[in-house]
Amino acid sequence: MALRLLLSTLFSLIATVRSAPLLGARQSITALSSTQISSFKPFTFFASTAYCQPSTTLTWSCGANCAANVGFIPTASGGDGSDTQFWYVGFSPVQSTVIVAHQGTDPSQLVADLTDADFVLTKLDPKLFPGIPSSIEVHNGFAASHARSAPAILAAVQKTISAHNAKSVTVVGHSLGAALSLLDSVYLPLHISGVSFRMIGYGMPRVGNQAFANYIDQHAGATHINNKEDPVPILPGRFLGFVHPSGEVHIEDSGEWAMCPGQDNTSTQCSTGDVPNVLESNVNDHDGPYDGVTMGC
Repeated sequence: MALRLLLSTLFSLIATVRSAPLLGARQSITALSSTQISSFKPFTFFASTAYCQPSTTLTWSCGANCAANVGFIPTASGGDGSDTQFWYVGFSPVQSTVIVAHQGTDPSQLVADLTDADFVLTKLDPKLFPGIPSSIEVHNGFAASHARSAPAILAAVQKTISAHNAKSVTVVGHSLGAALSLLDSVYLPLHISGVSFRMIGYGMPRVGNQAFANYIDQHAGATHINNKEDPVPILPGRFLGFVHPSGEVHIEDSGEWAMCPGQDNTSTQCSTGDVPNVLESNVNDHDGPYDGVTMGC
C-alpha cells in the first residue's frame, strides 16, 4: 500500500510538471462572480442531502439540508449506504428541474482506494450504455456501483418527468456520488429524450479515460467544483490513463472560485496544478465548505 501510494504520488507529480507549460500557456482562468457562486448553492444542498437516510429524503424531512430547498417533491429514494450508495429523485419547482442525487463516501477511505491501484479501466456495459463507443473506459468500481442503482433511478426519473412535465434533469453528487452522477449524465440521455441534462459534482475523482472525458465534453458537459487542497480530484492519477472532463471550478485558498477551462488544467489556480500529489493535499478540504455548505447529513 505504501509503495503504491508513493509511486502514484511520484508519477502524478511528473505528469503535472511535464504538461504544465503547454496548458498554462493556452488557457486563461476567470473568477466567478458572487451571483454565479450563489447560483450553485441549491444544488450544493441537494448533493449534501444525498447523505441522508432514504426514509427521510422520501418524505423530505431530513432537517437543515431538506429545509434549504423548500417545496421539493420527492419521487423515490434508495440504496443502503454500503453496497449501494444512497440516492433520491424528485422535482424542484423552484429550480424547474428533476433532481437526481447520489451519496458520497468517507474521504479517507476513498483516497485509500484510489491510491491502492487495485482497480482497472473497463468498458461500459452495453446494456446500460447502448451505442457508446468501445474506446470509452471507466473505473471498474465506479461502473459497478453505478449499475446497482441505475435501473431504479432511470424509472424514477421517467416517472418524475411525466408527473411534472419536466423539461430538464440535473444530476448532483459529492465525492463518489459525483462520479456516479457523471456516469448518470451519460447513461440517462441514452434512455430519455426531449429534456436537457446538467451535471454538477463536488470533490469528484477522475472517472474515465481520455475517450470518456472527450465524450462528456461533446455530449453531456459537466461542472465539477473542487475545494482548495482536496486530494480526491487528483485521483486516480493521470499516469494510469484517467482524465477529467472540462468544466472544473476550483475554490482557492483566498475564497475565490476560479473557472478552469479545458481538461485537467494545470494552472496553480486549478486542482491539478494546485495539488501536485496527495502528500501536499488536505483531506479535510474534501467535505467543503462549498460556499458555506459542508457535505453530510
